[in-house]
Amino acid sequence: MRGNEWPPVEWSGRFYLADLHVHSRYSRATSREMGVAVLCRVAREKGLALVGTGDFTHPEYFRELCDLLEPAPEEGLYLFREDPEGPRFILSAEISLIFSWRGKTNRRMHLLLLAPSLEVVREVNLALSRLGDLSADGRPTFGSPAREVVRLLRRISPEIAVIPAHAWTPWYSLFGSFSGFDSVEECFEEETEHIWALETGLSSDPEMNWRVSALDRFTLISNSDAHSPSKLGREANAFWHPMSYPEILRALQSGNLAFTIEFYPEEGKYHFDGHRACGVFFSPAETRAHGGKCPVCGQPLTVGVMHRVEELADRPEGFRPPGKPLSVHLVPLQEIIAEALGMGPQSKRVKKTYRQLVELGGSEFALLLERSYEELAEFVPERILEGIRRVREGRVYVRPGYDGLYGVVSIFREGESPEGPPAEAPRQQSLF
Repeated sequence: MRGNEWPPVEWSGRFYLADLHVHSRYSRATSREMGVAVLCRVAREKGLALVGTGDFTHPEYFRELCDLLEPAPEEGLYLFREDPEGPRFILSAEISLIFSWRGKTNRRMHLLLLAPSLEVVREVNLALSRLGDLSADGRPTFGSPAREVVRLLRRISPEIAVIPAHAWTPWYSLFGSFSGFDSVEECFEEETEHIWALETGLSSDPEMNWRVSALDRFTLISNSDAHSPSKLGREANAFWHPMSYPEILRALQSGNLAFTIEFYPEEGKYHFDGHRACGVFFSPAETRAHGGKCPVCGQPLTVGVMHRVEELADRPEGFRPPGKPLSVHLVPLQEIIAEALGMGPQSKRVKKTYRQLVELGGSEFALLLERSYEELAEFVPERILEGIRRVREGRVYVRPGYDGLYGVVSIFREGESPEGPPAEAPRQQSLF
């Protein structure tokens, strides 16, 4: 087991935390609370200085953005009119593409879009409205190949960033086992030079992506893809100051990030192979041993992210390219509290404790990343503090997710006191 190096970088205010990929209530299966005011409040609680608006393509939501946001002092970013000192917003959206390409039907992928101004977004929405119905979903679907969409957007503005979203997810992604490609170049062809970054997604992390040398020239970013307020910031990026849209583009192009905040990839719901209906989950080696079929019902297994990474990898596990931003694997504070108290994450006591600790500690990320153990001991109950310590040190158990079922991260053994033996993880990621 490789422990976590701590602190990730010197905490001196030289960087800020940003979650660029979220959704509004206009997307399917998304909380009705997801809107500008709630995003602003929760981002402040989490310790995010910058958050994506999400869903700028949706006509009703775009009107809300125009009404509720105004330009921030930081170039290309926005602020909530009712909270001018609060977190900044970056204009973001996700689109879905389903298209045929080179003899293979039903290529499916999602793209994260970032835009520098509401004026540019207005032009983007006009152009995309000719390809499909923007009002049908906050994440609209189009039948155009990815290459053509990039070309279309760049004609509007070269400052629009196009980022393959959750790049390894089986169903809708660049490298997805069911509908994806084997390289960035195969998908985007001559437009590949305009793809600067890849979003690793919840079921993979930078360490897994480093095994594929062809990805070295792309910046690896991590975002929550949140569909509800509590999920905001479950993955995030630490950008160096100063904060502005042009500086973010430069960071995406150069890879000059401070670090990324990661889900444990095993916890992602497509990390391992498996068949959810039969409760079967396999490592890639086990899948190969069973011929890719479920041993219970004989149906094909859903091939997960780890399997796809191994198919494309040309480096051994643990390889670390020089000069790459490092990653911090965390467990959300509300989940740490819930396990420490032996209650569900949504219980009233857990939520009350979370609010109290955030108020005393400044923000969730201040508690998880910044404050020393001595500072935390002043107001954090002993068992919760031990949970934070173990998360920082990477001493957790992880049961892998598969076929749409999230994995489970555990900090304490059943019945264990905080003074009990350290947890042993089946696989740990080095923080840096």
